[in-house]
Order: sequence, then C-alpha cells, then structure tokens
Amino acid sequence: MATDPRSPDAGLQGSRCSGCAVTVYPAEDACPRCGGSADPAALQGTGTLWTWTVQRYAPKSPPYQAPSGGFAPFALGYVELAEGVRVAAVLDLDDVDDLDVLRIGMPLTLTAGPGVPRARPTVRGEEGT
Repeated sequence: MATDPRSPDAGLQGSRCSGCAVTVYPAEDACPRCGGSADPAALQGTGTLWTWTVQRYAPKSPPYQAPSGGFAPFALGYVELAEGVRVAAVLDLDDVDDLDVLRIGMPLTLTAGPGVPRARPTVRGEEGT
C-alpha cells in the first residue's frame, strides 16, 4: 500500500477483498480470509463500542515508549464499524476512572492517528460525517 493506513492524513483507511468482500483494518494487500487481492477502502469512522478495558500498567518496552510525563492509564476498546470490521482504538475519556460513561453498543467516532486510532462518543447529528 502506498499510503500508510495509520497516517492521520489518510483518514481511516482499510482494504476490501475483491473476491469475498471481507473488510480489514489496517489495509492489507491480500485478504486474510481467502488470500485474494484487496483494494484500498476508506472506512466511515463511525461505529459502536463492542468491548473495552482499562490499561493500568505500562506496556512492555520496547516497542512502547513512555511519554515525557510518564505512563498514565487509558481506556482501550474495540469499535465495530458499519463495514463489519472491529478496530482497536484508544477511548478518549476525560477521566479514565469515570467508567460510567462507557457502555457496550454506544456510538463512537474514530479518527486516525499514529499507532491505533482514537475514539470518542458520537455527538448527535454527527453520524455519517
């Protein structure tokens, strides 16, 4: 793939198999299901929370590089997009200990970024943008 599918400038880029129509993220040249060729596909970036957890300890380093302020816990979830693919994303929460705001099935909007995408609750009227 010519464009890095995780680049913020590329938007949320996946790929769709030309043979069996399975959609994946990040984009791949070949289909993981049938091995056929896959074409780039822009993903809508809206979906629903499928599951989530809170990462309360620093991941193994390398590859993890702690930010200058040190590690801080964060919420991580899988968001099921309209295309049927589940995407791992950091969940943007004001307070990682205020977990009452998260519920399975809630609408979320994903944005591409370095590494995994980020997700936030969808604002009413924002769906499909």
